[in-house]
Amino acid sequence: MTSPAIATLGDLRSSGHVHRGVKTEIRQNLIARIASGEPSLPGIVGFDDTVVPEVERALLAGHDIVLLGERGQGKTRLIRTLVGLLDEWVPVIAGCEINDHPYAPACARCLALVATDGDLTPVAWKHRSERYGEKLATPDTSVGDLIGDVDPIKVAQGRTLGDPETIHYGLVPRTNRGIIAVNELPDLAERIQVALLNVLEERDIQVRGYQLRLPLDLLLIASANPEDYTNRGRIITPLKDRFGAEVRTHYPLELTDELALVAQEAAVLWPDSTHGAPLVPAHLLEVVARFARGVRDAPQVDQRSGVSARFAIAGVETVAASAVRRAALTGEQLAVARVADLPCIVSASRGKVEFDDADEGREFEVLEHLLRRAIAETYRARLAGLDLRPLQEKFDDGLTVQTGDTVGAEDLLGQLGPVPVLSALLDRLEPDGIGEGPAAVGLAAAVLEFALEGLHLNKRLAKDSDGSRTIYGA
Repeated sequence: MTSPAIATLGDLRSSGHVHRGVKTEIRQNLIARIASGEPSLPGIVGFDDTVVPEVERALLAGHDIVLLGERGQGKTRLIRTLVGLLDEWVPVIAGCEINDHPYAPACARCLALVATDGDLTPVAWKHRSERYGEKLATPDTSVGDLIGDVDPIKVAQGRTLGDPETIHYGLVPRTNRGIIAVNELPDLAERIQVALLNVLEERDIQVRGYQLRLPLDLLLIASANPEDYTNRGRIITPLKDRFGAEVRTHYPLELTDELALVAQEAAVLWPDSTHGAPLVPAHLLEVVARFARGVRDAPQVDQRSGVSARFAIAGVETVAASAVRRAALTGEQLAVARVADLPCIVSASRGKVEFDDADEGREFEVLEHLLRRAIAETYRARLAGLDLRPLQEKFDDGLTVQTGDTVGAEDLLGQLGPVPVLSALLDRLEPDGIGEGPAAVGLAAAVLEFALEGLHLNKRLAKDSDGSRTIYGA
């Protein structure tokens, strides 16, 4: 990642460099991506036909954007992805606090420098990663934080109060020629929201009554909860009017999108693990995704707060951790998650869900029921029509199997013995293959335990559980 070698204003002019505003820059780069067939917002899952087209139209129109959606819908992730639409490198006047372009100096320091040094004015280069600023709005955010304030140290150094160089710039002017994000915009006090009006409409800033005009070149993206953004919420109407585009986000609409999001975001690759990276089988990923969707739609859950996509992501990571714990206890070479690891999600995730007042105290019961339902739905979706009588007959003949989050895969397989339907179960539940060695052993145990739990939920097997140990029998 090497910056261009151009170091002076004269060299920049000689190179034929063209100055583009940040919105023009984003527009042209976006058009090039769309025309080439590349994804305009790579890594954004489930928004291809809904949110992404609206964002693309807003960017092409040169609009500032407010993203409205409940928590955990990927608003911040989407905003940060926009940085990829900026040019990789842009020139700035070396040492400028607000990233003035060498062709268009704006602050007092740079105006004087260009007037004095002309083509010898030093030029530096900023990478796109340095052209993004983000502020989480809180009630104690000040005008100085966002816009700027008088710097008492500069005054003490001998400058007069009327000197523009006594100003300490806030986050917004310091992100000039880039993208500035304000998360949870309605949490800003009204007087702070007023301070953003000029930024959005006039593209300049005012600091403590200074006769100061700094034409800012930036894209402002804000996020908010829809409930707070209504007329009854905490947003002033003039500020709402300044945003050119309002885009609604949503949770994944399809199960496939939820699965893709979980697979992309869940941190289950542990290169430092002595047992290798834990493996969460595809059918268990589906259970967790269905569980998250079931919680999101449950009438007992407060729909205004929503259920974040992080709910499912954290659930998969917890399941993987449970498998690693079992591998450490039993000496398994590879940690492979099984149905026995799923209950740990309930206790770990209760704090992520807000229940209606009428259901307070029943959180554990509700979540356990929804998890069982997710397992049953996955069982029906994946194993419908598969004849599991050869497995069930083993139990009809008196077999009992003990499993749990401390029972190793080889132990479980040893209790079951040869199972004629194992190959069919693997084909249905793990169509991408099972590998060899420890992976094959772990996945074989995982699919058989899933089948046992499915038979139990369909009232074809009995089950007795005391928490850490589970016994399946006729």
